[in-house]
Amino acid sequence: MLAKRIIPCLDVKDGEVVKGINFVGLREVGDPVEMGAEYSSQGADELVYLDISASFEGRKTFTELVSAISERINIPFTVGGGISSFGDAARLLDAGADKITINTAAVNDPSLITHIASHYGSQFVVVTIDARKVGEASWKVTTHGGKVLTDKELYSWAKEAEDRGAGEILFTSMDHDGEKKGYAVNEYARLSELLSIPVIASGGAGSVDDIAEVLTTGKADAALAASIFHFGEIKIPDLKRQLAEREISVRI
Repeated sequence: MLAKRIIPCLDVKDGEVVKGINFVGLREVGDPVEMGAEYSSQGADELVYLDISASFEGRKTFTELVSAISERINIPFTVGGGISSFGDAARLLDAGADKITINTAAVNDPSLITHIASHYGSQFVVVTIDARKVGEASWKVTTHGGKVLTDKELYSWAKEAEDRGAGEILFTSMDHDGEKKGYAVNEYARLSELLSIPVIASGGAGSVDDIAEVLTTGKADAALAASIFHFGEIKIPDLKRQLAEREISVRI
């Protein structure tokens, strides 16, 4: 059995890590390089950095930041946010990122997934899906940081992304993000059964129980979280020890 991964997520705006609830109400948390190095020393398996600065200058700053991170951190890290073309992806991978994640651009032009995967390999491409529940049973994909509701449906879009060359799917439930009341467990279980590529769970981690549940009942390959790590509510070594005690395979 492959070990489950624990992945802190760092949203970066103007060179600082920030965190909000349901993608709004952002506040500064700390320095992205120092925080990443600390998470690496604590035993994080990977990191995800998302650039949420909208301006061109913000993207330039983020590229420089990726280079600094790659020089300091010895675990894999994924970067995303504002990637709208093959050139954007290439710039970040060439700066030292291990993987890139695309969301809005992939929805707008699904062939971008294939373009990047065919050049660099599927293992470099993570497709992020931000979706919210609409009605009783339907999950609709959103873009632009959750601001725009599309007509794409969660499961069919995830399968299309896999077919086009995505190496992993990172699904965030917009309804659970930042709430710390648990993940959308049933949806992760369904995605994991549908896809043959790894599924990363994001949105809703508030306790060890939440993470254990999404890794077992939810069948997710990895759990991504932000607030509980950034604010010291759960330390990664403690989390992994408690997961191991529950016979969940993790790298200690």
